[in-house]
Amino acid sequence: MSSPSNWPLSNDAIRFVVPDVVLNHLSQNPLSQGVYPLALGYYPVAKGHAMERVQHDDNLLIYCVDGSGQVVTADKSCAIDKGDVTLLSKGMTHAYRADLDKPWSIFWVHFTGQDADAFVSSILRSPEQPVVATGVQSGLINDLERLLLVRQTGYNLKVFVHAANLLRQILSFIALQSSKTSQGDESPLDLDAIHSYMLRHIHGRIELAQLARECHLSKYYFAKRYKAMTGHAPIQQFIHYKMEYACNLLDVTSREINQIAADLGYEDAYYFSRLFKKVVGMSPLDYRRLKYR
Repeated sequence: MSSPSNWPLSNDAIRFVVPDVVLNHLSQNPLSQGVYPLALGYYPVAKGHAMERVQHDDNLLIYCVDGSGQVVTADKSCAIDKGDVTLLSKGMTHAYRADLDKPWSIFWVHFTGQDADAFVSSILRSPEQPVVATGVQSGLINDLERLLLVRQTGYNLKVFVHAANLLRQILSFIALQSSKTSQGDESPLDLDAIHSYMLRHIHGRIELAQLARECHLSKYYFAKRYKAMTGHAPIQQFIHYKMEYACNLLDVTSREINQIAADLGYEDAYYFSRLFKKVVGMSPLDYRRLKYR
């Protein structure tokens, strides 16, 4: 494990290194071996905090909740502001420090596990850009505070397994937030606005050109940007919304399938049924039968 910094702790600061006896259990337990913490802490107003690592043998998450700082990798220097998550992956040479005039307050977690690389990839679209602007999220702060409570449990292994799964939830949430932002110099697409537009038109059809016009972009560039942020095409998302809505109608109404298809803008009920099965995994009729089982 990469050693945490030896920044002198203030009264409110926390630094906790998970003992080897617990790490051995977490690395072998199938409920925790995917991803688990190695060390974690909280540094409020961390004046003078700085660290440099040439050999980095785990992954480090830093969440800045106040103040600012800077991180430097082999490729670039990035300013860290309030609400930013920094994720330094295994093997990445780096240095970081708190701002001299407005030092940061940060939560930090060193972590590893079989799924660690997958989490890093889901959060960072490029290893060269390790900073994600998630904003100050009260839920994320609460989860990190809960994670820190693990240090006061007498090394209870079941509590640490739970903490490992809480860390998984934290990383998954950050990945979700990172999908709503754009890393690099491009301005992010407003996914909330795009998806609201889709939902307002759920009873009809939408062409890719319409969505692109809403964002003042060409069709090609919009589709490329959207897929980079979400992992799938915009029209695919629109279809998913339609099938989700169809499931709800099948659950709570007795309307005929051809009526539901028409309500969603599909004139051909057979085409709607084929599309429904492709997305949901069963036909609309089989889906409706589920509630009677």
